[in-house]
Amino acid sequence: MKQPLVLVGPMGVGKTTVGKKLAKELNTPFADTDKIIASEHGSISSLFERLGEPGFREIESNVLAKCLQGSGIVATGGGVVTTESNRMLLKNHNVIYLATDGNNVASRISTRNRPLLSDGENSWKNIYEARKPFYQEVATHEVDTSGKSLATIVTEISTLVRQK
Repeated sequence: MKQPLVLVGPMGVGKTTVGKKLAKELNTPFADTDKIIASEHGSISSLFERLGEPGFREIESNVLAKCLQGSGIVATGGGVVTTESNRMLLKNHNVIYLATDGNNVASRISTRNRPLLSDGENSWKNIYEARKPFYQEVATHEVDTSGKSLATIVTEISTLVRQK
């Protein structure tokens, strides 16, 4: 895999879980932008507290740009697409949008570590609806994860990647 394969989608959809499994399946490196940010700068919630969303998004953009210079699978934060410069960067790469109907996401997300989810599930739905057009804008492929097992999702993406 010469170019990275980037996973985008709403928080809690499973980008990290799918990315790790996919990287193992394809025998390629895995990077998670949120994990990189946290290891280099501290927790995302504390970054939001200290720098606000604009400051966090700037750090996120820098980490994304670095990850896109490598190869392998890159899992992004749910809000990476809110920054226009990030969308421009992503348009030059293979991007898989992990779509969902949202039914199983609430059980996966903790509002404690998600600064934008003060209102829980309602916040999540509003954020997802606002970002959905951006996910679709940058995606080369859309994979609906609703009601599917991890193995099924990974197989679907692997098939897409191998067809290229």
